[in-house]
Amino acid sequence: MTAQRIDGKALAAQVRAEVAVRAAALTAAGRQPGLAVILVGANPASQVYVRNKVAACEQAGMRSILETYAATLHEADLLARIHTLNQDEAVHGILVQLPLPAHIDAHRVIEAISPRKDVDGFHVSSAGALMVGQPGFRPCTPLGCMRMLEHIGMGRLRGKHAVVVGRSNIVGKPMAMMLLAADATVTIAHSGTADLAAICRQADVLVAAVGKVGLITADMVKPGAVVIDVGMNRNAEGALCGDVDFGAVEQVAGWITPVPGGVGPMTIAMLLANTVQACEQF
Repeated sequence: MTAQRIDGKALAAQVRAEVAVRAAALTAAGRQPGLAVILVGANPASQVYVRNKVAACEQAGMRSILETYAATLHEADLLARIHTLNQDEAVHGILVQLPLPAHIDAHRVIEAISPRKDVDGFHVSSAGALMVGQPGFRPCTPLGCMRMLEHIGMGRLRGKHAVVVGRSNIVGKPMAMMLLAADATVTIAHSGTADLAAICRQADVLVAAVGKVGLITADMVKPGAVVIDVGMNRNAEGALCGDVDFGAVEQVAGWITPVPGGVGPMTIAMLLANTVQACEQF
């Protein structure tokens, strides 16, 4: 058996087309969706991510504001700028690219963003809304993963067991909460969990989000399972890859996301969707 690939690039294009229609309607009504993106420092990966987000925003007919600052920017100055953007009615979403320089408290910065404009879904208010099942912005990567599951007919997971390998607040925990909301039984693990292979083999849906090349091997996957690879790494040859041994796992799984071309494009697409939603609710 060879797994069917979940084409995140194609699905993201569909989401972005939907977003463009909504953005055009808002713009015609005199309210063009606007996203402010702040980059502090010169992290090469962050520069690429920010450039892609801004380009996607503009392609969808949305207004983008890119602000770049030196790594020496004082935390107080960043917080003051966020406060100003919070008051700007032409800005509907605010995204501060992570990681931030070590002298800046990322948590304090995220909490400074108005929950109405928290399109990354990282604010404690957004996390709380997710926890209790109330409406709010969801983190873009887990939201994109859920959209992929819906795309293959697994939007509801009653009776299914999902395993999330990765416990970070950015992906692991929100992913687990969204899977719970879809009625799945959920186990959260990490790379050091005892007998990880046995736990993973129980999964009807296996999400890998650790950041470790080749962590998930074929013997860890239940035949026919859905495998979603959130990992973004470089292998020994410098090629982009995920946390899953793709070639081997593809022969066992029922569905699988590739890297690149899987979760990555969906993350940006869901950022755009959140920004349009923020504008619609403004």
